[in-house]
Amino acid sequence: MPIILDHQLREYIPHNAVEFPITYFHDELVALTDWAGPLHWHPDFEIATAERTVLDYQVAEQHIMLEAGGSIFVNGNVLHGIKQLSDDVPDPMPNIVFSGTLVAPETSTIYQKYIQPIVQCDSLPFIVFRYRDRSHSEINCLIKDIYKQMNEKKECYELTVQRNINRIFEYISSNFTDFPKVHATRIQINNQIRLLKMLTYVYENYSRPATLEDIAKAANISRSEAGRCFHTYMECSPIDALIQYRLQTAHRLLNQKNAFP
Repeated sequence: MPIILDHQLREYIPHNAVEFPITYFHDELVALTDWAGPLHWHPDFEIATAERTVLDYQVAEQHIMLEAGGSIFVNGNVLHGIKQLSDDVPDPMPNIVFSGTLVAPETSTIYQKYIQPIVQCDSLPFIVFRYRDRSHSEINCLIKDIYKQMNEKKECYELTVQRNINRIFEYISSNFTDFPKVHATRIQINNQIRLLKMLTYVYENYSRPATLEDIAKAANISRSEAGRCFHTYMECSPIDALIQYRLQTAHRLLNQKNAFP
């Protein structure tokens, strides 16, 4: 399923927010140029797993090397992207995107006590569950079982998925103070906002002629500041990011055309 972004880089997640607010993805990297997805965000939580190779999971300006068998939990409303670093075939990269309301309604005591503190914790943008870390073995097994349940959708699979998600949040809540925290400075937060504005301009105007000055104006900053912002988060220039997105879009449209002759 391709990544579809709106004008604010928010990813459209096609799950039913009322009935069962979770969506399962698989083999997304196949459809992406260079097996790399654009930076984007969504209000839901995300869990992704590297199955057979190393993935570079970028969260804000941090790059997390996710080895085969490891998983990552990404908090809601966090800028993130993915790129495969090795192997000659795309990693299946199973992942789920889900709302905290899968556990309990927002007005409930359970949500307010166990989900809301995670949602509101800006210093916990992600948690990594390493394959080689024995303390993470149970969580990685729960995640793997969620993928299996979402793929097969046998009788009562929703209850099993919800139970596993509950156990994951129980683990996170019980170990909340022990997880490494990331304290973003005001400058870093401002730079993320600037990047969002400039990427929004790029994604909306990729089919038109655009200059470095045009991209910088989208965030009301100088061309040099725009360059520094892109290099910090994307390790490329604004114009290179524009070209990359044009190639990604052309690649996606070509795949869609081939899929529906």
